[in-house]
Formats: sequence, structure tokens, C-alpha cells
Amino acid sequence: MAKIKLDDVEYDTEDMSDNAKAQLASLQFNEAHINRLKNELAIADTAKIAYVNALKRELESNNETKEVSAKGKSKK
Repeated sequence: MAKIKLDDVEYDTEDMSDNAKAQLASLQFNEAHINRLKNELAIADTAKIAYVNALKRELESNNETKEVSAKGKSKK
């Protein structure tokens, strides 16, 4: 005796037609798919942040190496 609520109206799933039950199943599948996609997006966003931070560190490291190299050449 499961119940669902749509637009503030509660429906008993046992009283639904087969077509309504099929639509409900499709809706539930779709909601689960949306949640999986949101989780994948969160993972991708986290990876993007890590890649940006790694790139910044690499660029800063290369910049520091160039500065040290340039100072060494100017002393000659």
C-alpha cells in the first residue's frame, strides 16, 4: 500500500491503472538517472578543481625555475 504525492494530492499505487504504474516506474527510473548524473557531475567538478590546482602548481614551479635560471645567467 505505497502512496505517492503529486501536486499536494496523495495517490495509492494499488489503485492505479497499469498505465499509471508504468508511468510512475518511468518517473522513478528517470529520477534515479538524474541523481546518478548529478553525482557524476560532482565527481567531474572535483576532478576539475584538482586539475586546475595541479596546473597552477606546475606553472608556478616552471616560473620559479625560469626566474632562478635567468638570475644565474645575468651574474655571468
